[in-house]
Amino acid sequence: DLSNRKRYLNALSALRTLVEMRVVPVINENDTVVTDEIRFGDNDTLGALVANLLEADALLLLTDQEGLFDADPRHHPDARLIAEGRADDPRLAAVAGSGGALGRGGMSTKVRAAQLAARSGAVTVIASGRQPEVITRIVQGEPLGTLLRPDQAPMAARKRWLAGQLQVRGTLVLDAGAVNVLRGKGSSLLAVGVRDVQGSFRRGDMVLCVDEQGARVAKGLVNYGADEARQLAGQPSHQIEAILGYVESHELIHRDNLVVV
Repeated sequence: DLSNRKRYLNALSALRTLVEMRVVPVINENDTVVTDEIRFGDNDTLGALVANLLEADALLLLTDQEGLFDADPRHHPDARLIAEGRADDPRLAAVAGSGGALGRGGMSTKVRAAQLAARSGAVTVIASGRQPEVITRIVQGEPLGTLLRPDQAPMAARKRWLAGQLQVRGTLVLDAGAVNVLRGKGSSLLAVGVRDVQGSFRRGDMVLCVDEQGARVAKGLVNYGADEARQLAGQPSHQIEAILGYVESHELIHRDNLVVV
């Protein structure tokens, strides 16, 4: 359960120790016992989160295709392999489709995994697992499959942990001013910039911040529960005590607990 900060750090310590001992950890989601609260959903996402955890140099995703194509090669014989690209290129989502006949994860999950891995500075290679000695050949630098490079500086460790949280408990709809401040200055989120509060959450839960069109802006750990947040939405910080009778924090989400996505 990587959503818990203490367990996240414990997992990091255990994996680092195994690597130092030259042990290769095999990590897989246990579908028979996992709950929805801690489900990753596919091994592509799980692999990307482990890459973030260990600050890995590269994430290798093996599939039943040669790599990522500009069209589905099963239906378009003239489809061309994308040899290299940027993990955050919005055009990749369009060409990825749902793809993949084997397992739960298709090409779309692999592109999302590459975007997640890029947050720690890792490159991602999507290649065919049917190629002989494919891992050794890629490690040795042979250009197989699709190479997706990060297009941003690596996030700090805590920011990566925040960005990797898959379970959100609610949503805050922000006005244009708040969106600009978060994206442009990396500031804390104040209640005055919140237009609407959706969902049920408690203080310390992870919430998603979106603009008024529903586009994702940020995620963070909220300082007030949903009921309090609804009362505070649109109000200046100096009114918090008058509204609630107490002040837990002057920010709805402090910048140290917030990451732009």
